[in-house]
Amino acid sequence: MPLEPLTEPYSLVQKIWKWWRGAMFTTIGMSALIAINILQTCSLPLRLVAPGAFRRFNRQCADLWWGWCVTFARKFNKTKFILTGEVLPDEENAIVVVNHQQMPDIVAIMSLARSKSRLGDLKFFVKTAIKWFPGIGWGMQFIDCVFVKRNWTADRDHIRSTFSHLVDNKVPVWLVSFVEGTRSTLAKIEKGREYAKTEGMTLTKHLLPPRSKGFVATVQGLGDHVGAVYDVTIGYIDGVPNIWQFIKGSVQQVHMHARRFPIEDFPQVESDLRQWLLDRFVEKDQLLEYFYAHGVFPPEALPNEMAVVPAAVSK
Repeated sequence: MPLEPLTEPYSLVQKIWKWWRGAMFTTIGMSALIAINILQTCSLPLRLVAPGAFRRFNRQCADLWWGWCVTFARKFNKTKFILTGEVLPDEENAIVVVNHQQMPDIVAIMSLARSKSRLGDLKFFVKTAIKWFPGIGWGMQFIDCVFVKRNWTADRDHIRSTFSHLVDNKVPVWLVSFVEGTRSTLAKIEKGREYAKTEGMTLTKHLLPPRSKGFVATVQGLGDHVGAVYDVTIGYIDGVPNIWQFIKGSVQQVHMHARRFPIEDFPQVESDLRQWLLDRFVEKDQLLEYFYAHGVFPPEALPNEMAVVPAAVSK
């Protein structure tokens, strides 16, 4: 089953210090993000006369702010991002399939993307309502994130149009998909297991059944514009932190296990792609079972804290 939420057994003085620290960095970070939003808004005329320059500018904006988030986590909060599994190539376009427990998962993916020179090229499937949030939502509208209503009939045409834009314009991309559709909790997993039984699916203990329609559309829509699908599994040691705990510096380690599947090996038939995803989630569940028992993922590769690599500028 998923870990319990992270507890913080600190003294009153430590709690006050961490709260003040979190509030300070939140204020600075959000102020910087709003300033970047203003610059992004000023770049809108470029979209009409020089769309390539518009994309490169906004890619650099994303790289800048997300880079600050990663540096803050690593240098100020001393959070270690520990990677095991396969070595992923630098600067490869990819679809990134990830399990989802809480918002710090996103910072973990940012740290991984930065180490592979793809930080500014991150794209996310995001709930439509978030696009109107000042800062994060506004910024995502400038970098071709995929906003969805979680209703396939309503989302299908928009998703296909976004993928066509990325492919036709040769936009560098790491498209992140939390295919469980929501953050996993004990109650949601129990409900998901009931659904899996009715569908004849293999039951998982730590994950929700993946939603396959978006994944199938992604593989078929991006095609050979991406080099591979990365299967990334995220695990926490002492409990699952929320974003406020992460900002305050209460998270010491985040573990990730990566596997790379070349896109040329993928089937194109929808039922086969769906089965591929279901099989990977059974394996991800086994990885998490091992992780919760041993505190590390299986040692296909020795865990190393990822080095910070400057992100490359897209051409």
